[in-house]
Amino acid sequence: MNDILGVILDAVQDVDPVLRTAIAGVAILLETSILIGLIVPGDTIVIVAGTGVTGVVEFIALYIVVVIGALGGESIGFALGKHFGEHIRRSRIGRRIGEHNWQRAEHYVDRRGGIAVFLSRFLPVLHSLVPVTVGMSSMTYRRFLAWTVPACLIWTGAYVSVGSAAAETYRELSEKLHFAGYIFVGIIGVFLLFAWLIKKVLHHREQRHMARTDSDESEG
Repeated sequence: MNDILGVILDAVQDVDPVLRTAIAGVAILLETSILIGLIVPGDTIVIVAGTGVTGVVEFIALYIVVVIGALGGESIGFALGKHFGEHIRRSRIGRRIGEHNWQRAEHYVDRRGGIAVFLSRFLPVLHSLVPVTVGMSSMTYRRFLAWTVPACLIWTGAYVSVGSAAAETYRELSEKLHFAGYIFVGIIGVFLLFAWLIKKVLHHREQRHMARTDSDESEG
């Protein structure tokens, strides 16, 4: 496994650092933009780009570019929602997303406000729908940024760090341990499992909160 993984990591590392960083930035910009984020695996691309980092300068550059890409995508979603929200929602693609998902994002923003913007960065589907939904709401862009900036900083730090750390650990151990490749896969796997569990917990908490709110409203 070490040989196969070594070839893959070397291939990633051989890509020009500027190009590799730019690809990660564009990928996350697309992933956080409305609708596109439902099909572009930006998080996976960021992790892969992180495995090619060879120094502090490259790490910082990747981190900054990915943060800018994430904020750019979120801002595009907000602007689209503000100017074309209802049209997008009624479009063919909007209908394919499902009215229940639009309503879920709408209720989420109405009930949670700014915290919905922060948490949506870590939730499937909502990370693409919430920015456009917020753009359709009364929330200002300034307040939107105040909540999404810290979320993007934390998210980016986690994904860039785990890719870089896993690759660095592998390179240090590959000459000493024949199972170093499994350690690399284990680090990535544990992180992705942890991220998935966090998303599931947040999703279930929001579902319970929404159900409780609906129950209170019906009783009132």
